[in-house]
Amino acid sequence: MAKALILLSGGMDSSAALYWAKKEHEVVGAVSFDYGAKHNHKEIAFAQWHAQQCGIRHDIVALPFVNELFASDLLKSGGDIPEGHYADENMKRTVVPFRNGIMLAIACGIAESRGAEALVIAAHSGDHAIYPDCREPFMQAIADSMREGTYARIELLRPFIAMDKIGIARLGYDLGLDFAQTWSCYKGGEIHCGNCGTCVERREAFIEAGLPDPTVYLNTDPLPLRQ
Repeated sequence: MAKALILLSGGMDSSAALYWAKKEHEVVGAVSFDYGAKHNHKEIAFAQWHAQQCGIRHDIVALPFVNELFASDLLKSGGDIPEGHYADENMKRTVVPFRNGIMLAIACGIAESRGAEALVIAAHSGDHAIYPDCREPFMQAIADSMREGTYARIELLRPFIAMDKIGIARLGYDLGLDFAQTWSCYKGGEIHCGNCGTCVERREAFIEAGLPDPTVYLNTDPLPLRQ
């Protein structure tokens, strides 16, 4: 059991990772990043809620330079959020270059400053098709850097790296996670749109896991097939 800091966005995956970490480790806090994504305001509110429920410290790190300098349709400075299957080629427009590298570097410094021994990130196999900084070769490389670059030899825990969203939904359900208190939609509207890649992935996960989906969607048309 290690003292662990959680990267907590407020989405399905990171919220499940928080409850997993509470069971397996000593959680010393959670960190969220406000980097100018269209949905940050929706996600972070849920991250705060879960941190309060778990009685842990929650810090929000503002990274305005990402929205100002980076090119991605996920950002407020970018274009429209693409719709379709989450593994489609057009979903690459939502990649924020080296986002996990930047966030993990900052979180690693916070972790060592808080006396933590480990950092938990919820990257999973469903991310691998589109996001290069969610894949295991990247995670292994940055894990090596974090360990060698800190006196505490911070360990990067990635419990979901070989798990898909369906498995995460089942695990979260078993851990008592209230998925109604999580956010996925990249558009960041009042309710989930139901059509963007993250909404499609969320809808598919609950269906394939055989679990009730507590989410209210604007659109519940048949799910798109992978192109």
